Amino acid sequence: MTGTASASARRITDALLEECGRTYAAEAGVRLRDTPQPLYQLLVLSHLLSARIRAPVAVAAARALFGHGMRTPRRMADATWQQRVDALGEGGYRRYDERTSTQLGEGARLVLDVWKGDLRRLRAEADGDMEVLRAGLRRVRGIGPAGADIFVREVQAVWPETGFWVGAKGLQGAERLGLPTSPGRLSDLARDRDRATFAAALVRAALDRETAETVRESALARK
Repeated sequence: MTGTASASARRITDALLEECGRTYAAEAGVRLRDTPQPLYQLLVLSHLLSARIRAPVAVAAARALFGHGMRTPRRMADATWQQRVDALGEGGYRRYDERTSTQLGEGARLVLDVWKGDLRRLRAEADGDMEVLRAGLRRVRGIGPAGADIFVREVQAVWPETGFWVGAKGLQGAERLGLPTSPGRLSDLARDRDRATFAAALVRAALDRETAETVRESALARK
């Protein structure tokens, strides 16, 4: 990367973070810490975001579930199937509400049975191996490769052993913005910034062409 290109990339990065510098966890009201409840809430959010449904709807559905007290695997498992369906519908998550309600109940019971309700146990099992971590996440009903990608991308804020993780969707956002598309070069841009926030912002650019155009225009105005 030349010096000029580097300066341009940094302007785009600054504009991107100014325009949409927030994680999806923060948007869903999850105060992410390395403790059981927010980690489980992030798992639920990752599940909802991974479906073929608009991200704001998934975030609203997560907020509704949490607002109805389903913030822990025990509370999620103890809720009735209909209570989960109703909360998902309240958030506008209607297309997949019945299937997702079933998956959330089964997933909560697995988290309780396998990791005693504490995803830090999965972290300990993985011991820094991202393939082991992602495979563990995929054991949860409804969490596929996309959901595991989302969880790792957001959890890097509190699990630094993940390294800088943007996932396939984040790389698409980088390409749309004209940023480097190699994780190594993106990691250089993330230096001294919140990595999870930067990664989430790249995903927002991938999902919304208008957002990407606004960022590019703002970066040009910074010259």
